[in-house]
Amino acid sequence: MPNPVKDAWKQGRAVVNGWLSIPSAFSAEMMAKGGFDSLTVDMQHGVQDYLSTVACFQGIQAQPVVPMVRVPWNEPGIIGKVLDAGAMGVICPMVNTAAEAQALVSACRYPPHGARSFGPIRAAIYGQAGSYFATANEDIAVIAMIETKQALDNLEAILDVPGLDGIYVGPSDLGLSLGMVPKLDRDEPEILAIYDRLLKETAKRGQVAGIHNGTPEYARKMVDMGFKLVTMANDSALVAMGAMRDVAIMRG
Repeated sequence: MPNPVKDAWKQGRAVVNGWLSIPSAFSAEMMAKGGFDSLTVDMQHGVQDYLSTVACFQGIQAQPVVPMVRVPWNEPGIIGKVLDAGAMGVICPMVNTAAEAQALVSACRYPPHGARSFGPIRAAIYGQAGSYFATANEDIAVIAMIETKQALDNLEAILDVPGLDGIYVGPSDLGLSLGMVPKLDRDEPEILAIYDRLLKETAKRGQVAGIHNGTPEYARKMVDMGFKLVTMANDSALVAMGAMRDVAIMRG
């Protein structure tokens, strides 16, 4: 079961990712028609639970879109369940140490490379469990969020953990950790210098760096900078901004 996201990275291409905060298969289905390479169900800050995550996966299945999840925390139970549901990538928040990165990889990989329990109830649709098992360790994208000063202090050790495919910047929490206001699309020189460091260290190891963005214009700049997983649209924000824009026009 090849993962087109990982294939794109091998070819040096950036992946355009969308964000699913709304717990609705229909909303996910509409987002899937937008042309994204991948869609990530947000179980951390989105209004998503496990059943709505499965529903979102079902909603996007008709389109050539890779399903991923940002799990609520670095906890093997929920990581195993979203993978069994069919997630092809896991983005994990607040990975601050090498030990935490190792725990994330272990939860995502079957033995001998990890400790994931076998039971891919939806990932191996009817009768294909053997073929799923044969390639899952290679196909699943394991991505640690780097979003604190502690993570930056431990960056090299985190990236040296075998089986980690890449990292993902949470700009709001990163700013908070460094004494700044939480926001996306940052332009502070010290933050941009951190981004340069992340890109350099991941490239050295054949890994990718991703980032959460507030606008497609900024996301495009991040692609040009070297980021290979760029989130440029959140379903709930698209609905809210579209509604406010249209009402503002009507109000004159």
